[in-house]
Amino acid sequence: MPRVDFFDERCKGCGICVETCPKDCLVISKRLNRQGYAVAECKTPERCNGCALCAEMCPDVVIEVWK
Repeated sequence: MPRVDFFDERCKGCGICVETCPKDCLVISKRLNRQGYAVAECKTPERCNGCALCAEMCPDVVIEVWK
């Protein structure tokens, strides 16, 4: 199963990854990073197919997908 890792301190909570995910795996959480941004997270990792569209679209290079 693929694994999605987020570098929370770089995330600005823009939601581009959430909108891009074809499997609807990602959400903007209620957790805040040190800058006060709500960070993205994978809510249903079992649905992830490892396509890495989220990582490709992220403007802040926050996401790594491991297949």
